[in-house]
Amino acid sequence: MSRRTLCDRGQAARSLDVKVSVIVPTYRRTADLARCLAALDAQQRRADEVIVIARHDDYTTLDWLRTREANRPDTRIVLVRTPGVVAAYNLGIESASGDVLCFTDDDAAPHPDWVERIALAFENDASLGGLGGRDIVHERNGILQGQKPRVGLVRWYGRAIGNHHIGHGAAREVQVLKGVNMAFRREAIGTLRFDGRLRGTGAQVHCEMGFSLDVQRRGWTLIYDPSLLVEHFPAQRSDEDQRDTFNDTAFYNASFNLRLIMCEYLTPPGRWAFVAYSTLIGDRADPGFLRALSLAFESGGVALALRKWRVGLRAMRGAWQEAAR
Repeated sequence: MSRRTLCDRGQAARSLDVKVSVIVPTYRRTADLARCLAALDAQQRRADEVIVIARHDDYTTLDWLRTREANRPDTRIVLVRTPGVVAAYNLGIESASGDVLCFTDDDAAPHPDWVERIALAFENDASLGGLGGRDIVHERNGILQGQKPRVGLVRWYGRAIGNHHIGHGAAREVQVLKGVNMAFRREAIGTLRFDGRLRGTGAQVHCEMGFSLDVQRRGWTLIYDPSLLVEHFPAQRSDEDQRDTFNDTAFYNASFNLRLIMCEYLTPPGRWAFVAYSTLIGDRADPGFLRALSLAFESGGVALALRKWRVGLRAMRGAWQEAAR
């Protein structure tokens, strides 16, 4: 089947043969969770089960969930005691019974055809290990705009390309899916789990990158289809990573995670090229020395730019030490 029509509902009868589980980690965001679960209730093809992973001490969310889900046999509440999305994802994998495991965030609302398109895609392509799509990001009183042809890639020297929120065109093979809108075949996952060594007590940035690369290394195909949509309303996080506010710990954690993944994924020449690239160049979010100087001249924040660079160096050292264990 053409990648262009991978998720086209007109190419096959409505699929009920594939059992679909949806996994939704949540923490202290009941209003966002209500919108997410309402969107899952409105699916044209309902999921066979929805698993909400909630923290054991998040009493407000648990009280709300238990009231709402009392008469909903297709929704289960699973309690996690370890902070961070990695533990929540892994508990979701272990708790789910579906042939296909879908992941979305509590601050997202999948479009009504989301589950059906995912089920059909996996049913129609036996080599498909993972499928993801675009998240339409609602931010700054609008929607983030843009169109990028390259999405979800890792260059041989470690440059990571995201752009899942502004990808366009036909469905295409990628290397990395995004947690807010991704699904994996149970058979492709097997015993694989999200990496518990990754740092952070909440989002644990880049965790889906490592997982996606591991699935691909097992010989499965990953597809990004920009017509597979969720609405994404980035909500405030309840950890050290507050998105647009700089925090040394959050920056170190994200840098450490990226560097650990690259240390273990890239070829030996690629690793050394990554050390040079990330130390000297990097990107706007995680700048090397030269980019840090460039950003400092743009914004006037010399101290902050160089502070990010120094934290990145510490993260590189920590990641290499972790990878060597």
